Amino acid sequence: MKGKHIVLGITGSIAAYKACSLIRLFIKAGAEVQVVITPAGKEFITPVTLSTLTSKPVVSDFFSRRDGSWHSHVDLGLWADAMVIAPCTASTLGKMAHGIADNMLVTTYLSMKAPVFIAPAMDLDMYRHPATQQNIETLCKRGDHIIEAASGELASHLVGKGRMEEPEAIFQVLDNFFDKQASTAQTLAGQRILITAGPTYEKIDAVRFIGNFSTGKMGFALAEECAQRGADVELIAGPVALQAKHERIHRTDVTSAEEMYNAAIERFDHCNAAILCAAVADFTPASVADHKIKREGSGGLHIDLVPTHDIARELGKRKRQDQKLIGFALETDHELEHAEGKLQRKNLDFIVLNSLRTPGAGFAVDTNQVTLLFADGKRKEYGLKSKADVAKDIIDNLR
Repeated sequence: MKGKHIVLGITGSIAAYKACSLIRLFIKAGAEVQVVITPAGKEFITPVTLSTLTSKPVVSDFFSRRDGSWHSHVDLGLWADAMVIAPCTASTLGKMAHGIADNMLVTTYLSMKAPVFIAPAMDLDMYRHPATQQNIETLCKRGDHIIEAASGELASHLVGKGRMEEPEAIFQVLDNFFDKQASTAQTLAGQRILITAGPTYEKIDAVRFIGNFSTGKMGFALAEECAQRGADVELIAGPVALQAKHERIHRTDVTSAEEMYNAAIERFDHCNAAILCAAVADFTPASVADHKIKREGSGGLHIDLVPTHDIARELGKRKRQDQKLIGFALETDHELEHAEGKLQRKNLDFIVLNSLRTPGAGFAVDTNQVTLLFADGKRKEYGLKSKADVAKDIIDNLR
């Protein structure tokens, strides 16, 4: 925690008074704290109290004086190592979930580059309302960390779930996060990792193709995680709408299975590991029309398909003793049987299994639930998580 920069967001809840204790814990551990408070938050605790504790002016309004100066939410987003919003009201949860940037706190949240931790605080009926739960789920799927509300007596004198977690517990969540971050930081420094992501498109004619529903989210999450840990990443991406963020990610765009195969073969020898996350087509049309095939007068369309190159199998043959090869298996039935067979046939070190039958897993969602099957027979199962957190679990096993 020492030397970390914490942006502490405070909203209009009676639990705002607990922010003083949380600030003291952060500062005692050696962190710097910058408070950003909503107008409603100032009704519960004064900026003078907060600035005295942090030794920094409290940020509340976009414009501090009538001289043209203003508070930069962008600078705060770059400065912070973490943002903690405690307490976080139902109103602020909703604004964050839907991008309503009408105050300095939500604007800072939308500009935040660092991890965000949210400690909800509200009455029990508000907390369990479907709208609130949906907002929490939305933020969780985006990768924000939700510090679940505790049960107990509330400001309404009712007893139930909705009170903000105690400052000591919130501090511990942050402390554990930074400890884990330190233990994994730069563990892949000096390594070069090949990652495939997204779908492939196999052309039928000048305008049509055979493809699949992959969006590349899992592969891109893996690339970001590897780069964050110090690796140079060779990312081979099919047709996706995503952008790589980290400067150590070197992206190559391809369209077809053949192009992805050639790019992977060309790069694998120079890599320490390959993670084959792309949903590569198993078949491609035997011939491609150079014009649009017309429906009229065709009497139907018959397409002869031929197998594509098996990237995993070929890399498995080429793999050296000092290289690792990780595959993915998205299955719809007999999941373990199919994944174990693929693990053995393609000489993988481990395979990441997920099933389309699992709610929240698969294509075009922000979450995933995986099981890792290892060549030595070991197995690790994980619950439903954001794809960013799933990427962490997978890379933790890349040793």
